[in-house]
Amino acid sequence: MHTTKSRERGVVLIYTLIILLILTIGAVALVRSMHTSLFSAGNLAFRQDLVNQGEQAVATVVTQFKTGSFSTPGATDADNKALNYSSTALLTNGQGVPNALLDKNIFNTVASHVNDIVGATPDVTMIYVIDRMCSSAGPSNAAICLQSIAAPGGGSTPGNGLPPPSATVYRLSVRVDGPRNTQQFLQTTFTKPD
Repeated sequence: MHTTKSRERGVVLIYTLIILLILTIGAVALVRSMHTSLFSAGNLAFRQDLVNQGEQAVATVVTQFKTGSFSTPGATDADNKALNYSSTALLTNGQGVPNALLDKNIFNTVASHVNDIVGATPDVTMIYVIDRMCSSAGPSNAAICLQSIAAPGGGSTPGNGLPPPSATVYRLSVRVDGPRNTQQFLQTTFTKPD
């Protein structure tokens, strides 16, 4: 009878060790999964921070169009490499990103790194290009430029029979370079502010 009880105690020990091994494997898998989730959440927050910092370029360009170099009539009729401006639409890749932001040589032909913007931390840099959505240089007109038409009632004089006003469309494309060779691309279109 003593032999049967000792065998039962040995079997219980083996089952306990197997269950302990299974729990240990589960705990390791849970820790790894949590680490991966935290890493992914950190990457998403990091990318969002780059997008937020990239908004500085938008503010800079809008200021140039409101009260700066592009605010005068005719200022956008010709290319201005010193201000990262092209009076014609730039060539883009399949995702719509201008090739100038992807290739240093092309960038140097249409823009200048003097205009690069340093982010909130010195390891974040923004480069940008502004292009007018036109097929050729010169004064803007509907024949050569993409036009944004105001919504009905948005600026037209009611009852005068004239079409609503239109404005030339400009595109701002930004590449934000961050730490660990990360890049984020932003793009917006706008019309010249009044």
